[in-house]
Amino acid sequence: MSTSTAEERVLRAFAERFGGDPAWIVQAPGRVNLLGEHTDYNDGFVLPMALHLGAWMAVRPRTDGRVVLRSLDFEEEQEFDLARLTRGKGWIEYVKGTAWALQEAGLSLRGWEGVLTGEVPIGAGLSSSAALEVASARAFVAAAGLPWQPVTAARLAQRAENGWVGMQCGIMDQLVIACGREDHALLIDCRDLSTRPIPLPRGTVVAVLDTSTRRALVDSTYNERRARCEEATRRLGVRALRDVTPEDLERKMEMLTAGLRPLARHVVTENARTLAAAEAMTRGDAAAMGRLMDASHRSLRDDFGVSSPALDAIVAAAQAAPGCFGARMTGAGLAGCAVALLEEGAAAAFAAETERAYRAQTSLQAAVHLSRPSGGAGVKAVG
Repeated sequence: MSTSTAEERVLRAFAERFGGDPAWIVQAPGRVNLLGEHTDYNDGFVLPMALHLGAWMAVRPRTDGRVVLRSLDFEEEQEFDLARLTRGKGWIEYVKGTAWALQEAGLSLRGWEGVLTGEVPIGAGLSSSAALEVASARAFVAAAGLPWQPVTAARLAQRAENGWVGMQCGIMDQLVIACGREDHALLIDCRDLSTRPIPLPRGTVVAVLDTSTRRALVDSTYNERRARCEEATRRLGVRALRDVTPEDLERKMEMLTAGLRPLARHVVTENARTLAAAEAMTRGDAAAMGRLMDASHRSLRDDFGVSSPALDAIVAAAQAAPGCFGARMTGAGLAGCAVALLEEGAAAAFAAETERAYRAQTSLQAAVHLSRPSGGAGVKAVG
């Protein structure tokens, strides 16, 4: 991990609040999904990458079983006892839920104190909550002197989100945050959690396009759509929608109600697009990758119904901007961010034109973050 302003902030704040130096700096990146949306909880394929933006913690172990954590972003301090976990509200629940999941798995934890800051915009579809969960898992493991096992940690962080926070997310976010690789996206098989690093095409860069609109994921239609996908799976008589090909689905459409058909069509075709995208990127075909991203956005908008006027506007602005190969909404949808693949040399012109066109269409101010894939969660000793 390289030194960043976020790292410097938590170091300073730790010294002011707790005195002295922390034992470790923990960092976990956010993520953006290039292709494969709403496929992870259907046992399908996803193609995310870890971002350079992340959650940062300065951490020092305690001699008791308490966790004391100050959030610089929320300007508040929270604490809890590992032996008496109770549900509450707010950002600390992601930390508390991670402790719960780790202890449920039989791990013996130790208390710690720390300072937290996040660079990932909250509610933007870039996995700020998963970054906090994986960073928390990294902190708990370090404080307890346990070995770091990225896939196991990702599973338990997902368990925290599902079983404690109440958001029935798949494994994608936590897995790429724990296992991300520099300059590569990860093709993840969400059934067996196998991963394959996929290089970003030479001469390209990824743009994360923040619409400046937000949604609360737990309160959104995410869980409802997941339940409807499970109903489609039951009606089709398969283990998961991942087991249905586009050709199979066309033959079996009459087995689904009218409301389930477009949802299933999106998941089935999105899986096929994701596998095709991994092959296109591997051979360096940015144009083919871009076309698949464009098709994904149309499917998310028209079949899965999770786009929004703001997301449609920023995707259209990006697609028309200089150097863009393709663009799509990313994340659970309804608000938040889109993602685009573009020529690295056109990045400045692309950003300026996308922001201008989006503002003209919506009167909203977009933020364009340029990124190449980063590594996964890390920890380093201080001093």
